[in-house]
Amino acid sequence: MLLLQIENAIEIASNPSSDATLKSQAVEFINQLSLNPQAQAWQAGINLFTRSPRASEVVRLVSLELVNTAVNRQILDSQNLVYLKNALLDYVRRTYSANAQDPADPSHLQNKITQTLTYLFVCLYKEGWESFIDDFLTLTLSPDGSQGDNLPGVFMYLRVIDSVHDEIGDLMLTRQGQESRRNNELKDLVRERDMRKIATSWQRILAQFSNQNDAVVELTLKVIGKWVSWIDISLIINQEMLNLLLPLVGRAVQGDIEDKVREAAINTLTDIVSKKMQPGDKMEMISFLKLREIISELLQSPPLNEYKGTPRYDNDLAEVVAKLLNTVMTDIVRVLEDNKVDEATRRKAEQLLQDFLPSLLRLFSDEYDEVCSTVIPSLTDLLTFLRKLGTLPAGYTEMLPPILSAIVSKMRFDETSTWGNEDEQTEEAEFIDLRKRLQILQKSVAAVDQNLYIDFLSNLVGNMFTLLDQQSSGMDWRDLDLALHEIYLFGELALPNAGIAHKSEPNPVATDRLAVMMSKMVDSDIANFPHPAILLQYMEICVRYYSFFETHQQYIPRVLENFVRLVHHNHVRVRTRSWYLFMRFVKQLRAQVGNVAKTIIQSIADLLPIKAEAPSNEADDDMSSDESDHSPDSIFNSQLFLFEAVGLISSTSTTPPQEQALYARSVMDPLFNDMEVYLPRAKSGDAQAVQQIHHIVLALGTLATGFADWNPNQTNKQPPPKEISEEFSRGAGAILVSLNELNANGEIRYACRSAFSRLLGVLGSAVLPQLPQWIEGLLSRSASKDEMALFLRLLEQVVFNFKGEIYNVLDVLLTPLLNLVFAGLSQPISGTDDGIQLQELRREYVTFIQVILINDLGGVLVSEANQGAFESLINSIITIAKTISHGHLVASRIGFNCLQRMASLWGGPDIATIGKNPVSTGQAAQPTIPGFDQFMIERFHLACWEVLQDREFKPFSDAQSRQVLSEIAGVEQTIYAKTGDAFIRNLHEVIFPRVGIAGDMAAEFTSTLTTSTDRKVVVNYIQNLLKSRGA
Repeated sequence: MLLLQIENAIEIASNPSSDATLKSQAVEFINQLSLNPQAQAWQAGINLFTRSPRASEVVRLVSLELVNTAVNRQILDSQNLVYLKNALLDYVRRTYSANAQDPADPSHLQNKITQTLTYLFVCLYKEGWESFIDDFLTLTLSPDGSQGDNLPGVFMYLRVIDSVHDEIGDLMLTRQGQESRRNNELKDLVRERDMRKIATSWQRILAQFSNQNDAVVELTLKVIGKWVSWIDISLIINQEMLNLLLPLVGRAVQGDIEDKVREAAINTLTDIVSKKMQPGDKMEMISFLKLREIISELLQSPPLNEYKGTPRYDNDLAEVVAKLLNTVMTDIVRVLEDNKVDEATRRKAEQLLQDFLPSLLRLFSDEYDEVCSTVIPSLTDLLTFLRKLGTLPAGYTEMLPPILSAIVSKMRFDETSTWGNEDEQTEEAEFIDLRKRLQILQKSVAAVDQNLYIDFLSNLVGNMFTLLDQQSSGMDWRDLDLALHEIYLFGELALPNAGIAHKSEPNPVATDRLAVMMSKMVDSDIANFPHPAILLQYMEICVRYYSFFETHQQYIPRVLENFVRLVHHNHVRVRTRSWYLFMRFVKQLRAQVGNVAKTIIQSIADLLPIKAEAPSNEADDDMSSDESDHSPDSIFNSQLFLFEAVGLISSTSTTPPQEQALYARSVMDPLFNDMEVYLPRAKSGDAQAVQQIHHIVLALGTLATGFADWNPNQTNKQPPPKEISEEFSRGAGAILVSLNELNANGEIRYACRSAFSRLLGVLGSAVLPQLPQWIEGLLSRSASKDEMALFLRLLEQVVFNFKGEIYNVLDVLLTPLLNLVFAGLSQPISGTDDGIQLQELRREYVTFIQVILINDLGGVLVSEANQGAFESLINSIITIAKTISHGHLVASRIGFNCLQRMASLWGGPDIATIGKNPVSTGQAAQPTIPGFDQFMIERFHLACWEVLQDREFKPFSDAQSRQVLSEIAGVEQTIYAKTGDAFIRNLHEVIFPRVGIAGDMAAEFTSTLTTSTDRKVVVNYIQNLLKSRGA
């Protein structure tokens, strides 16, 4: 009955057309059955699987899973396990022996059977199924037992021992504790009981099937490769086995079909070489196997030699050979690095290194990057070893030139590359990634021998430019790209703080050679080369080595002329990238380009008109890189660099302010005109017009960035010239008009906020009269908490920058500003993101108040204009200070700091002195605000103790909480200094009785607070007190 129920449930659960409710019930039934030891589901499962006639495949598969669950959960006793073993072994014999009565199962079911048999092996091989290996070896025999040619049985035997290794011997899986000990015991038992017969079976199967069945041979080789890691190597490294293995390594197949057997044989050799051994034994084994000859012959075989550069080239074979060689070379270098090896072993390893190096460089130079990448690890190990040697012996010195030559040659785009082809962007990106790895190798060579590196690359670059002079545009762009790429990398030695060997000092020879390279490049006609990749490299190099032009200023006009031409290039990738590089170039050489500002601005004026497109509804392609993204938004973001470049060029120190203002007006007036045209359309909801306004606002802000060479904090800098401030005040006014009209649009508010932050550097104090309009526009009811926090951060900068001039403006705008912030703080939280934004708003709000207090502007908080908001201000700060839940501790710390500063500012003169012998004058407090002394005790003091009483406040285990405690100690000591005995009375009569502090503890607390001039002492005392009270 149970068998029928299980079978029906599995059929229902696996049938796509089953009723959803019924299917859910069926799945639940099977799950519950598998987890209930009393249900004997495993027994029903084995019966369903082995019965004849057979159930459906899905029923049999799930039935075996029921068995596996029972075995894995260890709910079966030895008697039940033996029952399972007998049932499965009987089934396997009926199905896979030479006298099989039933057809073999499909592959997926064979895999499931193998899994179940492996679980039984783990449980019973030690005791209960000692004949496990023999039983499955028997399956391989013919009916008369004379030969092991029963194909189904051979496959089943190989599958089983393959699975057994994966369970008990796989080094890739980390086993812990009892499982690791169990596996080691099982491996010991296998080695003791059956290992020789298993190894013999491999020889027999290879001999039987080498010319008959490649699938059997391939599986056998894979099994050998796995088992070799934990068995006696002599079972594999013997003449009988090698006579079977090596012919497979070197066998040739007709035609261009992939030879999986040969690849498996080579992989088996790799696994053999990977086996852990003593250094001397490993070197002897490499020699005994004649791996140098094997690898050389494989590299000379037609698939890897004659067919090189043709579609018939076997890159898969090359990759497995590279894997073998990489393993060999890694072991050789490891032996050479070992200072404990004997001299004979070292000499052997050095000879092997010399023997294998040509093959290593051949595979490293392979046309397929996958093959090259396979041997990079061992080449890296070799170069690391050479670098550690210091002074190289002659034998090692001779290795470096061919290694460097191979690395540099591999840096070259291959002949099949078509740069910039959108269909091959992935391939190009992979090559760029390979170049980065090759660059590391090249730097390693330089670290070993700088002179070789300098001479080699100098000759390479010099020869390339000579060839360019001869062939001009007919030269292969790949060769020129390689030379330029090497110039770009040469700075690792030639630039300060970028050196390979000396982190701060450039190599003087390299610096001189770089200057020669740069002169050759600029003197050449390379900037007119027709290939886009060369033009990009040219510009990147000019920007990287801008310091060259500072000492060779005669080249600047020519390079600027080239840049002006390239920013108009018809290739979109060159054009947009050049806009950024042009900005970088003129930024670095700002002092040298002011004399041609007018010419440059006129030359690029045609690129400044903004042509926004309505936002697309299509999803962004997450896979596109910045370089390959040519969407309208991406192109506009690049266009912004031109506006910054114009600002940089226009505002050099040698350009008179009147001319600077003229240049700024020439760029801004067309933008203002556009804004007038598009603003009415934007107000009516035209998406393209809104985008146009958005772009114009960002452009105005970015132009200001170029002009912004002033910060009020820099005492050695003059404020921006009046002419510049007035010009950009017009720009700010235009932005404010747009902000007022389109305030409900979040993207417009973002653009305006960005522009405001950039305009601060060019407006100077002219920004102050406009602040109320900025606040009204950017902190409207449409603004999110995140927007408010960001704008408050900008206001902090304004207050800090203009502290001497901002009082009157701040006095007018503070209450409206606070009301907007209070509204944001009181909004309900909906979701995690909203909670995070509230944390940020709280932090920026108290920081804003802190900045006001730090910059001696506290009077504005209690001015006649702002008295009405004072109570709400204090309440909000106290509330934030007392909020110490996760994510709010930073705001709490700043909040208590604000309370301490307020107490110090408005508490009046000190009437008590903190020190070794604390002194209280006995006088009444004299706060600058009437009643503020009592206010501090009732509100600030109480807030401190509410936090100290909070069980979640644990400064003894949390660094941020400790910082909050430090600020609380500061508040307490400041209130004591301002109120003296009144504070002490409140402490003893109100606070201590409430929190349970009395007697000696109360006296000790008071003494610590009033005598410790080092706040850390107070903090440590309170912290220990809280810890001892279990807070």
